[in-house]
Amino acid sequence: MTRLSADEVQHVAELVKLKLTAAEIELFASQLSAILDYAAQIQEVDTSQVPPTATVLPLRSIMRDDVTEPRLSVDEALANAPNRQDSFFKVHAILDGSQ
Repeated sequence: MTRLSADEVQHVAELVKLKLTAAEIELFASQLSAILDYAAQIQEVDTSQVPPTATVLPLRSIMRDDVTEPRLSVDEALANAPNRQDSFFKVHAILDGSQ
């Protein structure tokens, strides 16, 4: 079992700006060591016969095809607009150009 030292855990904690107690350092040293051992165990699996792939799931598009549908005329679209100017919605200015 690879065992991380308290100094190594403290160094990592400082990198991520964590203040740890001595008990937390000891606990995390044990837990992080177990994680690293598990990662090392996974590295031992023979994957030489497995082709490289970007995903293990089949790719499929979840987007529907674009379909042209009838659209509203300008008058229909602006029928309930509280304020309009020609073919546009008219709204109050929210930015002052002098800034």
